[in-house]
Amino acid sequence: MAIAVETLNKLERRLTITIAMAEVQTEVEKRLKVRARTAKAPGFRPGKVPMKMVAAQYGFQVENEVLNDKVGRAFNEAANENNLRVAGFPNIEPTGSEGVPEGSIAFQATFEVYPEVKIGDLSGVEVEKTKAEVSDTEIDKTINILRKQRVHYHVKGEHGEHGDGGSELAAQNENRVTVDFVGTIDGVEFPGGKADDYVFVLGEGRMLPEFEAATVGLKVGEAKTFELAFPAEYHGKDVAGKTAEFTITLKKLEWAHLPEVDTEFAKSLGMEDGDLEKMRADIKLNLEREVGARVKAKNKDSVMDALIKVSELDVPKALIDQDVQRLVEMTRQDMTQRGMDTKNMPFPPELFTAQAERRVRLGLILADVVKENQLQASAEQVKAQVEDFAQSYEDPAEVLKYYFSDRSRLAEVEALVLEENVVNYVLSKSKVTEKSVPFDELMGNNGQQA
Repeated sequence: MAIAVETLNKLERRLTITIAMAEVQTEVEKRLKVRARTAKAPGFRPGKVPMKMVAAQYGFQVENEVLNDKVGRAFNEAANENNLRVAGFPNIEPTGSEGVPEGSIAFQATFEVYPEVKIGDLSGVEVEKTKAEVSDTEIDKTINILRKQRVHYHVKGEHGEHGDGGSELAAQNENRVTVDFVGTIDGVEFPGGKADDYVFVLGEGRMLPEFEAATVGLKVGEAKTFELAFPAEYHGKDVAGKTAEFTITLKKLEWAHLPEVDTEFAKSLGMEDGDLEKMRADIKLNLEREVGARVKAKNKDSVMDALIKVSELDVPKALIDQDVQRLVEMTRQDMTQRGMDTKNMPFPPELFTAQAERRVRLGLILADVVKENQLQASAEQVKAQVEDFAQSYEDPAEVLKYYFSDRSRLAEVEALVLEENVVNYVLSKSKVTEKSVPFDELMGNNGQQA
């Protein structure tokens, strides 16, 4: 068996593997004899089928198996002997007969190898480190959100245990309204433009702005006719970009009653003794946990961006292609789980190429940083991370069991710890500038929590 290695470019290599057909035939005969022990054919008992018939029936299949085994074994041995770290899978094809010794068959395996990674001087790299705090303001906003989640409505003007909602009997923002409406375009009703007893809360943005504006100020029993211009990008293609005339009638008006922040409210949040201070402390702890996770994510992104800028490497196309396929499959599964029919939905690979290239590049860089600086995740770090996860659940012991009973789950935690080790290492070596980020900006709320 002869093997020759060629360098095609920085990462691409080609192995030419020559195999004597006599070796192949010997192995084929050996395997056919084994197959013959259980072979079946009409008119013969199992194991008594003539070898010629066994060879005729299974010879081609067995020969391909032998060739695949021998070529695969030869490729792996050659890669090991030549210290070739193969990236992805080789493309193996038979060559022509020219230049191949008589009685032999040759194959060419084209593949890529892992690149050399050069990490620049981290001391000159600037990294922005995010920090954020949880104050009483954020706790109050969160309590207000929790109150809104427990809102209930009363008919406006009707006196009850919580009052009558005030003297204003016209529809206002935050009121819940029940309406009948009908819409026409050029005097003709259109599909979806009519409804009876339709309920929505003013100010939540569920309806188009013109619709909500026309409802504000109406009293029960009053009607209003108004024009509404549908946006060009409106989801209903039949009416997108067109102007309709609507008539809306207010049938019911309700005001929102939010629960008081008292012991009963605290109990509804799991505080058995109704202690408001404990409730605030628990909310603060949860917010700090979420803030901490988001700060870590932003700092990680900053570090990864810095590592990409300071690193030099060629990225194997084979690894990018593999990651593109992973991203496509992940996207398909995610959309399927959301109830979308993805059977005939196209997923163009080019949509995922840039993301895959970055993921692969970072993976290669991180592997090099970890190896060169011994940043592997320790058992103690993994355990601490799992325990931290567990604290946000009602039964921490079950969470610990969930992770430590499955090696693949622990591997996911190890990957997180490893990334954190890299982040901390880079931050310790680079020029760090701290930036305080407002809570709402960090959480992506733009001040709309309240």
